[in-house]
Amino acid sequence: MSTGADAPVGLPAPDTEEMTYVYAVGRDGPALRALVSGLPGVDGRPLHPVGEGGLCALVSPVPAGTFSEQGLAAQMEDLERLEAVARAHHAVVEAAFAETAVLPMRLATVYLDDTRVVDMLARQREQFQELLGRLEGHVELGVKVYADPSAAVPVPATVTSVAAGTGRDYLRQRRADQRNSRDAYRAASELAARAGQLAQSVAAARAVHRPQQGQLASHPGVNVANEAYLVPLTHTEQLRRELAALADGTPGVSVEVTGPWAPYSFATAPAAQGADGGGAR
Repeated sequence: MSTGADAPVGLPAPDTEEMTYVYAVGRDGPALRALVSGLPGVDGRPLHPVGEGGLCALVSPVPAGTFSEQGLAAQMEDLERLEAVARAHHAVVEAAFAETAVLPMRLATVYLDDTRVVDMLARQREQFQELLGRLEGHVELGVKVYADPSAAVPVPATVTSVAAGTGRDYLRQRRADQRNSRDAYRAASELAARAGQLAQSVAAARAVHRPQQGQLASHPGVNVANEAYLVPLTHTEQLRRELAALADGTPGVSVEVTGPWAPYSFATAPAAQGADGGGAR
């Protein structure tokens, strides 16, 4: 979550004041402008378009006190609130992306008012047009590879507990577990490399993300690779099938393919990709 460079700092502004929340930027035209009718934004606020130089930003008003620097910091600590904002944000982006190529803005990108959004569009017009041309006709696919040593080799029914078995049995089982773990991680790493080669044979771009851990990891096993690819629409389904089939016959390794998504991982200039935080500047 972040504010634009023109956003206020310090104490939250009164909630009677409003700021402008930016969801996505695309080429100006009927496809984007028609979306604002009946499509709610964060907290059910109505959307409206802000156009400049052939570009159109989908925006909505939000309370300044809630979305000031301190207000955003408080929302980041409230997981339920954060999820609600993210759902509303992504709903707008996905609806826009279903109609035309758009650049998804980072979560909670806000400006003081619509005039500052116009200034931002004018300043970054050339960059936005270049990125939109690059993304047109493409979608994002996510590819995650997991190692799950417990699924690699079934535990024999005759294995006894540590308390009931001898010390030698325990050491033998420990060595077997360690060997299974090494084998699973090695196989997962090799498969991740093959997945990357396969995806890059058709993808226009690749983004490498941190492996997911803790609450973010909803899939069994350990996330070994977490990557995204910008894929032509014409190749999406075939690539999904080929990637998903890579782990067939490889115990202890699985591949999760997600998407197609709006190209969040590729909506910023190459020099800015991978940076933490952010939003419009």
